Amino acid sequence: MTAQESLQLISESLNKSRNDILRNSAKYFVLWGILLTATSLAIYLLWHFTGKPQWNFLWFAMPVIGYPLAALVGKSNAPIPQNEVSKMLGGVWSVFGTFSLALSAIAVFVVPMHVTLIIVIILGLAECISGVLLKNWPIIIAGFLLGVGGAIFALLVRNEAQILIFTLGGVLLLVTGIIMKLQYK
Repeated sequence: MTAQESLQLISESLNKSRNDILRNSAKYFVLWGILLTATSLAIYLLWHFTGKPQWNFLWFAMPVIGYPLAALVGKSNAPIPQNEVSKMLGGVWSVFGTFSLALSAIAVFVVPMHVTLIIVIILGLAECISGVLLKNWPIIIAGFLLGVGGAIFALLVRNEAQILIFTLGGVLLLVTGIIMKLQYK
């Protein structure tokens, strides 16, 4: 096998793996989009009608509910061999989750900060980076809209209404998942 043929084989293998990851990821985008939308709407409505920002602690329920559901949804996936792309994607979302939890805990227990602004930016960034790794424009665009648009929204809007940016984020994840499902049938 020539060097050119080897490179061609590696490229085809990575593209097939990318497509398999995208096909399997669509249901996770839909799942997390629904969870993010439902959680943010519940927090917004509860905070709005009671005037108590403590409803933000419900954010911590989202991973408690989401991870078992994701594991359940993932049982039907055909196994995809681990490669650099899938490892990097896992790393990106693990870092996002760790930063989100750590910054939220710091904002609650140590020093108050504009946590909505920070999390919406890193969520958009994580989604954008995922789109770049997967070479998928809908994911890149949705991540950019969420991160940059969410930052502007978070700076312009006060109190419980800021939570609605995560509702938009959930809708963007949901729509992205549906687009991926249609693209990679």
